[in-house]
Amino acid sequence: MLNLTPYRRHNEPAIFNPFHELEEFERSLFAPDSLASFRTDIEDAGDKLILSADLPGFKKEDIKIDVDDDRLVINAERHSNYEKKDGSYLRCERSYGNYSRSFSLNGIKADDIHASYEDGVLKLELPKQQPTKPETRRLEIK
Repeated sequence: MLNLTPYRRHNEPAIFNPFHELEEFERSLFAPDSLASFRTDIEDAGDKLILSADLPGFKKEDIKIDVDDDRLVINAERHSNYEKKDGSYLRCERSYGNYSRSFSLNGIKADDIHASYEDGVLKLELPKQQPTKPETRRLEIK
């Protein structure tokens, strides 16, 4: 008969490890995309791309969108309420700080980008550039 072995992350041995929870906490704390970014979807809608970014709990004034040459940079900043130090908070788990993502604008008309923000979702319409055919010309021989 088949012998099934349970899957363990990182091929850890099946022996007791008293520091397992501490190591998992450290991994979650210093994960590369843990707090500094947000999730996005990019959809191809024919003549344009639609970028949808989840930014729940942000005010429209706290979101900045910059176009820098061939890059689109989205910055969002959330302030903490417990900085008041009035002692009324028993536990604070919600994250705060500066969140940022950047995207390449190759093949996009940067002047025609439109943005909207509703129900915690930032939507950007990125119109595609029309492909240009290389110009051909005949050279005269001298």
